[in-house]
Amino acid sequence: MSNSPKTLFDKVWDSHVVRNIEDGPDVFFIDRHFIHEVTSPVAFLGLEQRGIGVLFPEKTFATADHNTPTINQHLPVEDPLSANQLAQLEKNSAKYGISHWGLGNPKNGIVHVVGPENGITLPGMTIVCGDSHTSTHGAFGAIAFGIGTSEVEMVLSSQCIMQPKPKKMRINVNGQLGKGVTPKDVALYIISKLTTSGATGYFVEYAGDVFENMTMEGRMTVCNLSIEMGARGGMIAPDQTTFDYINGRELAPKGADWDKQLAYWKTLKTDAGASFDKELTFNAADIEPMITYGTNPGMGIGISKNIPSANEVEGGATTYAKSLDYMGFHENDAMIGKKVDYVFIGSCTNGRIEDFRAFASIIKGHKKADHVTAWVVPGSHIVEAQIKEEGILDILTDAGFELRQPGCSACLAMNDDKIPAGKYAVSTSNRNFEGRQGPGSRTLLASPYVAAAAAITGVVTDPRQFL
Repeated sequence: MSNSPKTLFDKVWDSHVVRNIEDGPDVFFIDRHFIHEVTSPVAFLGLEQRGIGVLFPEKTFATADHNTPTINQHLPVEDPLSANQLAQLEKNSAKYGISHWGLGNPKNGIVHVVGPENGITLPGMTIVCGDSHTSTHGAFGAIAFGIGTSEVEMVLSSQCIMQPKPKKMRINVNGQLGKGVTPKDVALYIISKLTTSGATGYFVEYAGDVFENMTMEGRMTVCNLSIEMGARGGMIAPDQTTFDYINGRELAPKGADWDKQLAYWKTLKTDAGASFDKELTFNAADIEPMITYGTNPGMGIGISKNIPSANEVEGGATTYAKSLDYMGFHENDAMIGKKVDYVFIGSCTNGRIEDFRAFASIIKGHKKADHVTAWVVPGSHIVEAQIKEEGILDILTDAGFELRQPGCSACLAMNDDKIPAGKYAVSTSNRNFEGRQGPGSRTLLASPYVAAAAAITGVVTDPRQFL
């Protein structure tokens, strides 16, 4: 039976099962555990109450990101809850010998940005974090998913969790992407077709020309958004693009260890004839720059389209009306020309250097619209340094934008960067739920291109006219 064709997901999953419980979950070994200040304090408290330690502290990596301010990071954090959580992360990391990249550390940044850029994230690994967008790391051919606080405690104490094995789905996108269509648009398009529950119970493998031709940054954006269609996670088979990205990073394998790992990584692909529980195929030519109009990431359309009427969408008409009412929109409205008050580029979805290059390519030679407040937030200090080295900061400054310091920022309103009630934000982040970016805030999810076009025009604008 062992010679039967296996999917990439099966190969990685099966090699990490410590014990299989009949009619129950697998006891599943975890290679890498990321923690941040929000979901870890209660887990550490649990360890203390039970009088147990951290089994493999070298497999856990801590960074501060959710509650951190994005200006004046050298000053004490004003919010007492945030300050306390940041202090606890530092204290717990020191107590248990866990690597900690706090505020001011040159390696600090958003957990799902700093993991890959430091070579911690590698193909064939199992990776967890108390954060739903851990699926980002699946871009490397890893099984990566978010866990809850009790599971964080489980991983710290035993390096394992109990997990039922998800079903398998493959999503193929083939063909050539059109002008101005980014990985973010590909992901938003897929979610708009599947809805936010269309992949519930599945782990998704992305396959086809479009993903093979993407950079690692692009693949991370796609895998990041897997969770928004209900999937447990998403992954892409590692290839030469993956290996080139990892090679030479600080914590990546070196020398003979590199050669050995590379030989293994090259086996991490779905065998011909391996079966999936569900398979979907889309055509790249059907995708245009996307934008959301509602209150979940599945409520997205091509930017040139009009908001659909209730009878064109799945779900109840009452819920749909409530969503549009919250957004201040109407059925059949055009999205182009809608007023924008805030623009946010950053987050674990679009806070990498490639995203700022795209943003800068549109704003170059233009000025920010006077009424727009723009938050330009790198995903890490390494990205911040690249922005400066590549001259992107000069383009931003000339156009009237300010670069902030790394952090999750306006993705989730846990810090000072909140969108005021009733205001519209074009955001490159991952969720547009009611109040996600601040109580009463109205979020339009989009790519860095769409965000840049909105920032200079002050309204929702098709970015293709600037490319």
